Amino acid sequence: MSVKASGTNFIPYVNLEKEVKRWGQVYNVLTEPKPDIVPTERKIIWKKNKSTLYFHPAKEKKYQIPVFLVYSLLNKSYILDIGEGSSVVGGLTDRGYDVYFLDWGSPSYEDNDISLDNYILDYLENGVKRALRHSGAKEISILGYCLGGTIAAIFTSITELPIKNLILAAVPIDFSEGIVPAKWLKGLQKGTINFDRLSEVYGVIPTEIMYGMYRGLSPVSISPWVNLVTRAHDLEYVKKWRRMDKWTKDSASFSGAAFKQLFNDFYKENKLLKGELTIGGRKVDLKNIDCPFYVFSTSRDTLVLEKQSLPVIDMVSSEDKTYEVFEGGHVSLALTGHFAIFADKWLSSRSQEI
Repeated sequence: MSVKASGTNFIPYVNLEKEVKRWGQVYNVLTEPKPDIVPTERKIIWKKNKSTLYFHPAKEKKYQIPVFLVYSLLNKSYILDIGEGSSVVGGLTDRGYDVYFLDWGSPSYEDNDISLDNYILDYLENGVKRALRHSGAKEISILGYCLGGTIAAIFTSITELPIKNLILAAVPIDFSEGIVPAKWLKGLQKGTINFDRLSEVYGVIPTEIMYGMYRGLSPVSISPWVNLVTRAHDLEYVKKWRRMDKWTKDSASFSGAAFKQLFNDFYKENKLLKGELTIGGRKVDLKNIDCPFYVFSTSRDTLVLEKQSLPVIDMVSSEDKTYEVFEGGHVSLALTGHFAIFADKWLSSRSQEI
């Protein structure tokens, strides 16, 4: 039912049914427990400590080459499988790919000495070995997102495992740029700001501090709530909004040893860009990457700037390499399903169609 005051042209129509539904949904969001996240069909094929490797079978398998997803250590990885209609994993399985997804988990105090070396060699490399054995495939494609893309690039450059394709999305490579305030970066580079003591005191950086850092570096915005109120009559939109809101506030903890490395080797010394990084005694040289290579950024990314990603396209040796920029933001790349669409468009012709 719609009503309008008589004798005026400037009071708008009001759809009472729509408004009741809208504000009822806003009330539910504010008062109800956070929603459960229902993952894409999967089974556990390997575990190490807090980390879990999941296998997500293709709905109708179209390609011989499986996909291995690598996400950031800074946030919980279920953002890539956050529910039907918003899932990167589901988008890929819908398009005919078998998907392996490494969930790093959230470290506890006893994990304080886990370094990036450990994560890349003991967790990721062994996880990829397990995926290859499970799939029976001779090669595998690696897809890395955000800091997971940085880790995927490092891994691909030092491993002898058969990597068929490498895709990096919203990936930081040049750590002299970014959203960290310029004075902080200068302080880190000069040594006047140092996070070693924080790592030593806590051992494992708690979720509360990680969330505070994430929010502190993110632009302050009321737009998510504006969007919710505007579209709260749309039940499907509200479901997606609530899942995203849950993930945003559900930070992972971070190993103290890896935290030290991240700030010293990457932000302070920028060793990856300079070719000075070593992992497990192996020199990291992105020129070693010679497989088909695809990297893309988004135009409104406020967390990983395009200029942080750009250098990588000239650092690899791949003859088949592509760089693109798409409309969108950092997190919306996953939530809109565009990640799977962009990846599939490039990957489908390089994955041995059945």
